[in-house]
Amino acid sequence: MTKDPNDLTSPIDEGIRAEDLGHTLFIGVGGVGMNGLTRLYATRGLEVSGSELKDWPNLPELERLGVTLHREHAESNLDGVDTVVRSTAHNDEHLEVAEARRRGIRVYHRSEALAAAMTGLQSVVVTGTHGKTTTTAIIVQMLEHAGKAPSYVNGGEIIGAFNGAHGAGELFVAEADESDRSFLRYRPEIGVVTNIDLDHLNTYGDMDSLTEAFERFCANTSKDGLLVLCADDERTAALAERFRAEGRTVATYGFADEADIQIGEVESHKDGVDYTVLLHGQELGRFHLPMPGSHIALNSAAAIAVGLHVGLDADEIAKGLAAFGGVRRRFEKRGEVDGYAVFDEYAYHPTAMTAAIRTLKEVAAPGRLIVVFMPLRVYRTIELRAELAEALSLADKAVVMEIFAPGEPIPEGEGGERLAEAIDLPEGDKVFVAEWDDVPAAVKALAAEGDVVVTMGAPPISLMPDDLLR
Repeated sequence: MTKDPNDLTSPIDEGIRAEDLGHTLFIGVGGVGMNGLTRLYATRGLEVSGSELKDWPNLPELERLGVTLHREHAESNLDGVDTVVRSTAHNDEHLEVAEARRRGIRVYHRSEALAAAMTGLQSVVVTGTHGKTTTTAIIVQMLEHAGKAPSYVNGGEIIGAFNGAHGAGELFVAEADESDRSFLRYRPEIGVVTNIDLDHLNTYGDMDSLTEAFERFCANTSKDGLLVLCADDERTAALAERFRAEGRTVATYGFADEADIQIGEVESHKDGVDYTVLLHGQELGRFHLPMPGSHIALNSAAAIAVGLHVGLDADEIAKGLAAFGGVRRRFEKRGEVDGYAVFDEYAYHPTAMTAAIRTLKEVAAPGRLIVVFMPLRVYRTIELRAELAEALSLADKAVVMEIFAPGEPIPEGEGGERLAEAIDLPEGDKVFVAEWDDVPAAVKALAAEGDVVVTMGAPPISLMPDDLLR
């Protein structure tokens, strides 16, 4: 009988806590996700070490917290270690993983170590194809502002808050990654699903399989807890209907008339977005977020549902949202040069790109929006080429770089140049630039005073603004 791929065990099922793991070694400790989890363990006073080859800027902070850092991968790094934590990127052939298994040392995936940190706490877990990082950040800062001191691990660095992880309260907020099914190791009290869109076909194969995984995530949420599901997305709306029929407590949110928490009267401008929120048809209040875009208001509606469930009133929620500092690489302004502004944005999926580009065009007006895009992964770029090109066609001008595909060969004729050709913009308003060092000159040739330039896509592109601003 074939094992159900969605049937993942969890340390939570066995009552295993982070404190039970002993001296823990985190492999690849500089990456954002692993860094935040390491920070969380360290701030709990646990014995933690990490291995990392790259000189990430967040490493000195880990050392300040007492983390022992190894600047190489070596068998000796496992001396005295009780548990090794790896990400999906570090498979069984990795030197330290293989040595841990040879010595009989416990090896956990990052998701298992995160689950262990949740054991015994009131957990809020946020997942979905788009918006989960920002939604998680809004929830965290709303709870912090209300004095709840949540622990948290987020996939992005929250601006104006502790980086990656912090808190000593009973609430634990985490972003959950669906790309490799690891989000199915969590057993949250409050489960949030922002949307379900076609992605990660390398894991799931088709939309039905992806949707089944999200359905299992909802089933893994406590039967006495709360499911927060977007009413604007047909697949999450269907899950809301199904789980309500089973007697589960569900809060839906969105612009849809049937949403329990409904957003209306949206005004997006350079200083943020203002909107009215209705709770079961009755006005809850007028809210403000200091980031523009109706999609940001949508993310905040999920946070409002969480806030109400944990006992915050409308005024506490409104003050927390208004104090939101944002997230690195989510509509982040990096500076100005030659009269035009430079932003950085993480979006790499067509749906998220479309929302971000539309909002940035509002900010750029009456100037033009120039998007510098680095595609992420070969399979995604090929499968979604038409949709990516359609999103980029909303810009005034586009610079397309080669696909960021570590470990993946790019088939001849399937790279970034073909994506650039598919963009519905005049030939003079779109360009493929194969080499990193040639991008700044290409941007300068397109941009003028009053324009907005945004770097968008795969993680390395976040370094490009520094080059553009020189």
